[in-house]
Amino acid sequence: MIEETKKQYATNHYTHYPKGEYPSYLAYGFRPIFLLLAPYIVISIILWSFSFAGYISLSFIQDNLSWHMYEMIFGIGSAGIVAFFLTGAPELFPGTVPVVGRKLAFIALLWLSGRVGFWFMDYLGVYFVALVNLSLLIYITALVIKPLFADVTKRHISLGFSLVSLIIAQVLFFASVAKIIPFDSHAVMLLSLGLFMVLILLALRRVNMEAINELLEHEGIDETFYARSPRYNLAIFCVSLYTLVEFFYPQNLILAYLALASAAAILNILNDFILKDNNILFKPFIIYLMSILILMALGYGFLGFDYLNDEIYALNHFRHLLTSGVFGMVFYVVMIVISTVHTGRALFTNIWLNLGFILIILSTIIRSFIAFYPDFTMMAYIVSSILWAIPFIIYMKIFFPYLLNKRADAIPG
Repeated sequence: MIEETKKQYATNHYTHYPKGEYPSYLAYGFRPIFLLLAPYIVISIILWSFSFAGYISLSFIQDNLSWHMYEMIFGIGSAGIVAFFLTGAPELFPGTVPVVGRKLAFIALLWLSGRVGFWFMDYLGVYFVALVNLSLLIYITALVIKPLFADVTKRHISLGFSLVSLIIAQVLFFASVAKIIPFDSHAVMLLSLGLFMVLILLALRRVNMEAINELLEHEGIDETFYARSPRYNLAIFCVSLYTLVEFFYPQNLILAYLALASAAAILNILNDFILKDNNILFKPFIIYLMSILILMALGYGFLGFDYLNDEIYALNHFRHLLTSGVFGMVFYVVMIVISTVHTGRALFTNIWLNLGFILIILSTIIRSFIAFYPDFTMMAYIVSSILWAIPFIIYMKIFFPYLLNKRADAIPG
């Protein structure tokens, strides 16, 4: 039975696993990151909403909005980058030795230091906090840049360019906060959000291929799922163009059409889920993965709608379809996929995971359309944040035992 499980879920990246014994929580790249990230998501979103509503005071943070934006984009996003690359690099580039043990502990502590540092940036100073936060992405880039360029096919080189673009955006943010450059820090955050959407599309193409084909194999469906590059490339081009125009030429009417083009291109990716001989559209995990693309398309669609409609101005609210919606769903789904497959288990869903999926969507709807019920604004902030946090509490309850124990199939990692 164990040999059968090994055959199904173990891949060749485990053949280069370092010799020695390592604590389970430091046995593979995603483990310590997810153990830290899930509770951090819950704590940070609850603190933000209650402080914004005036129920609590975060007196040590002068600019609450910048703190919220940075932590929701770069704080959480950088953890996703670390987990994705440290878990995926040995699989994408055969021969790459997984980062485990003390080296992995250092990376996790560096991420945590960045979070604490940004919370107390008013006391520690912008330059020190910038150094700590930039060090993390630069270090991860340094780890993956060699296998990226050593790969003869250069299939994953776009991931490297995406990483570099996010480092540049992070530099711009801290430079704007320090008043070194004349850019508005909030505008840089919007630029960073767009760059993260590009990275999510790049990562999702690879995650979809692995997760869906694992699912098809597990259910005995003799057909292969393909995430087709031309569809993703078109969506990435449209999102990139919208992001750059929004940064350099804000409030330009052409943004409406670029946003709508982005929405259409993202929706086009959904055609990948229509297989020739089998209907997989209503399988639970397929719905999870499709919802990420649907939320992203809706986000850009409503941004386009806002630009074309003079009667409303809800850009920052509609943008939560991309933050609360896409970010929330990406982390929820990818954390489930990785925590299941890479601990030697078959993908599964249950009533609690489905509840988490529903709550993220419900939370996103409440938060994104807050402009249409202004009399209930503060209540909506509180309710949406609590609903958004619950799925990650569910994740902790179900998956923390997996992260804290050895793989089910006894393979190292």
